[in-house]
Amino acid sequence: MAQEGQSPKIMVIGCCDSRVDPTAIFDAGPGELFMVRNVANLVPPYSTDKGHHGTSAAIEFAVGFLGVAHIVVMGHAICGGVAALMSGSAAAEGDGGNIGNWMSIAAPALEKTLQGNLEVGTDAFARALEMAVVQLSLENLRTFPMVRDAMAAGRLDLHGAWFSIETGDLHLMDHEGAAFRPVQLPVA
Repeated sequence: MAQEGQSPKIMVIGCCDSRVDPTAIFDAGPGELFMVRNVANLVPPYSTDKGHHGTSAAIEFAVGFLGVAHIVVMGHAICGGVAALMSGSAAAEGDGGNIGNWMSIAAPALEKTLQGNLEVGTDAFARALEMAVVQLSLENLRTFPMVRDAMAAGRLDLHGAWFSIETGDLHLMDHEGAAFRPVQLPVA
């Protein structure tokens, strides 16, 4: 790997939560996954401003230079960033203002979840919001010209996933983007 460089076919955009390790969840070895981890597995919309866009730069590198064939956005249960968004504490000014600014990316997911019939603050609401953040990040991925071009050429597929810390279950988003379904592992 040192001489030949990296050539992963899958990029995972996941949360930086220490309890969620994509290599363990996907049983991947060194060099198999190109990973970006940030608070709440967010993908910002495409932008050409002069800001610092670490996640966006990693997406462009993965698609444009590594030629990944799949991008997986993976959210998880008990996400602290999503909990802060849900409670409104992510919007605080002063120390931690970067968190509020970052979590503002997820405001459309919160609005969408608030339109449902779930009681705010419940586990069911949190889970729905965690999954809505994954869906929003996938929508934002599609705003990147490089991603759209690779998808149109049939070189790239996008996937949503959600991981339960409590049970260890992995859920994948269906192709319509409407629901997350538990992965059924083959019986050996």
